[in-house]
Amino acid sequence: MSLFQHDSGRGRAQAGRRYAPRQRLCLLKGCEQAFHPSCPQARYCSRACREAAARWRRCRAARRYRGAPHGKKCRREQSCRYRARARERRARQEVETASTEGVPGPREGQRAARIFPEFCCRRPGCYERFASSRRSPLRCFCCRLCRRALRRVLEREAHWRRRVAGRRWRRGRAPPCRG
Repeated sequence: MSLFQHDSGRGRAQAGRRYAPRQRLCLLKGCEQAFHPSCPQARYCSRACREAAARWRRCRAARRYRGAPHGKKCRREQSCRYRARARERRARQEVETASTEGVPGPREGQRAARIFPEFCCRRPGCYERFASSRRSPLRCFCCRLCRRALRRVLEREAHWRRRVAGRRWRRGRAPPCRG
């Protein structure tokens, strides 16, 4: 049997075989399970973790929006509309109860003020809040483990992007734009 008749598979292996990404840890705080990613950019081990991370992002975006001037204005208008509806509802209930009995129903009160620290951790799934200090006013993470976990993911993704951009450039396409 000649070399051309027998295909041992060597040629295919050398012609740009793609390797599966290595096992990694889930980025979501509290899960942190090891998993084999289905694609190179996967950060989470399961659909439940992806949904939990999406909830965390929505919560963080809403908090940031409510802190902005436009968000504060919209929230203030929404509160005014709610209070007007509540006044109308109470007036209707008082008219109905006055005809049946002279005892007013339960009323809504103001909630006790809850004081939260100013900042929330940037790691998905971490809802811990912390206050900035004079020593570290730009602090973004609640602890060292959260900072390391997110840094590990961002470095891996940057490395992957550099490799992909380099491959495109070597194939004869224009080099990536560095604007």
